[in-house]
Amino acid sequence: MECTHRVAIPPPQPFVKSLKCSLKETFFPDDPLRQFKNQPPSRKLVLGLHYFFPILQWAPRYTFEFLKSDLVSGITVASLAIPQGISYAKLANLPPILGLYSSFVPPLVYAMMGSSRDLAVGTVAVPSLLLASMLGNEVNANENPKLYLHLAFTATFFAGVFQASLGLLRLGFIVDFLSHATIVGFMAGAATVVCLQQLKEILGLDQFTHATDLVSVLRSVFSQTHEWRWESGVLGCCSLFFLISTRYFSKRKPNFFWISAIAPLTSVVLGSLLVYQIHAEKHGVQVVGELKKGLNPVSLGDLEFVSPNLKATIKTGIITGVIGFAEGIAVGRSFAMFKNYHIDGNKEMIAFGMMNIAGSCTSCYLTTGPFSRAAVNYSAGCKTALSNIVMAIAVMFTLLFLTPLFHYTPLLYYEAAIHLWQVDKFDFVVCISAYIGVVFGSVEIGLVIAMAISLLRVLLFIARPRTMVLGNLPNSTIFRNAEQYPNASNVPGVLILQIDAPIYFVNASYLRERIARWIDEEEDRIKSSGETCLQYVIMVMSAVGNIDTSGISMLEEIKKAIDRRGLKLVLANPGGEVMKKLHKSKFVENMGQECIYLTVGEAVAGCKYMLQTCKSNPVIVAETRNLT
Repeated sequence: MECTHRVAIPPPQPFVKSLKCSLKETFFPDDPLRQFKNQPPSRKLVLGLHYFFPILQWAPRYTFEFLKSDLVSGITVASLAIPQGISYAKLANLPPILGLYSSFVPPLVYAMMGSSRDLAVGTVAVPSLLLASMLGNEVNANENPKLYLHLAFTATFFAGVFQASLGLLRLGFIVDFLSHATIVGFMAGAATVVCLQQLKEILGLDQFTHATDLVSVLRSVFSQTHEWRWESGVLGCCSLFFLISTRYFSKRKPNFFWISAIAPLTSVVLGSLLVYQIHAEKHGVQVVGELKKGLNPVSLGDLEFVSPNLKATIKTGIITGVIGFAEGIAVGRSFAMFKNYHIDGNKEMIAFGMMNIAGSCTSCYLTTGPFSRAAVNYSAGCKTALSNIVMAIAVMFTLLFLTPLFHYTPLLYYEAAIHLWQVDKFDFVVCISAYIGVVFGSVEIGLVIAMAISLLRVLLFIARPRTMVLGNLPNSTIFRNAEQYPNASNVPGVLILQIDAPIYFVNASYLRERIARWIDEEEDRIKSSGETCLQYVIMVMSAVGNIDTSGISMLEEIKKAIDRRGLKLVLANPGGEVMKKLHKSKFVENMGQECIYLTVGEAVAGCKYMLQTCKSNPVIVAETRNLT
């Protein structure tokens, strides 16, 4: 039987051209330079400015209708940003005013350079907690607040440099190594730690542990029961009940999203009025204290580039920078998907980096795109990044005129985990492991566990690829996984195996052993059922995108082992890259081009033809065995 089609061997390519194609696919998968082709120099300059400053692209097309939507969105987000900024700055052991500073300059930079229409930038709980934990190991914020503040600015500067460098070098794919399950577990653990840290203010404690793990916090809390202040506890619990109630109501009534959005600011205002009227600060309720009026002071001279703490500062900047852009890009992509537009992760890294560099020079600490603000911005109907400018102007107004009003301000994802359990048990284990690492260890330990598990998952997928037996669906020439389709039947005398991954040195040994076990199991099944003895093993290579020299050696060993059993190896649908390497290694020549088929159907038909021919002509059987 002659096959209609033969598997082609791709024409050879020069090494330089092949390397160029590989680098392009790695660093420029979206081909950002395509728009510059065949353009005059002046147009290239304009396109380049559009790439780095998207505001130049959408600003000329801006309309009054957009302005109305962005005004509402910006003011609504500002009502959330003000109390969030104050509380997150306290979480980072920084002066509360820095939370407001960080909601003024960075949003202006992002509005010019960011590509997301929905992201509203500002400070976030997890990087704030990381900053307090990592810098707190070097400098005590209470004993040396000036040095601690300078190190926080310096860490923010290095975070910005790191983020911008990754974006310029097109290394945005690094974010993809943090899986969704890992991020869910880490963020949930960090949220738990944030809640535990609030016990200090809720209970009115003056002394509190610097550790973040559950055991240390609970020990610190219950060893000071005589110091608990019921006034602070009542005020904190009432505020918490108010926030939870408004959030529950807004989730039940999506049209009233603005109620939960303004709830934090409302809670701050009502709490401040109550504390002022009854002088609760004299009864153990801790307050923010005086906030300095005025815009961000320049802090360029406060950056500590020559310091014994420089190594720890750089480490803090890199780690908080990774968490910052991982959350910001994930949030931005989520909302871009809702509105049917695309954001470039590398451009976002550049924007995040530049806003943090600018922020570090203007008394801000690390900012990114938190989900809470983006959700409010999206729900309020924002149209462009101008909502960030509106938010910044609202914060500027607060800094100039309203900061004295906050003197008396009191300080205070199970659905995702269930979804992971239902969909993928291993992802659930990853999530819980990251959570336990954060809650019972520290934020740093949780981060290390989260990243280690993410890499382990990738290595497991590569080192232990899926292999499966294919069967023939009734009344068709379609071959599918026999486990997934129980009605798929075996082809007498033929074992069809599919490999679902590239073949590299890390999985070559496993595949050799697993394929041998498949053959043993098939021969045992045939003996017990009395079916036609096994003659052919077809390896379906359609999912094998690449193969290295270890993989080729593995195929050669499998062929020899199959030959020794008196069987014949057949390949089906190897890709161009695989075929090219098999040809160069002489594997195709040794195996024979006639044993390589374009489709599984043709390979099965060829094997059936040979089996029928051998049955009708015993001489061919002997010749075939001699050949093998």
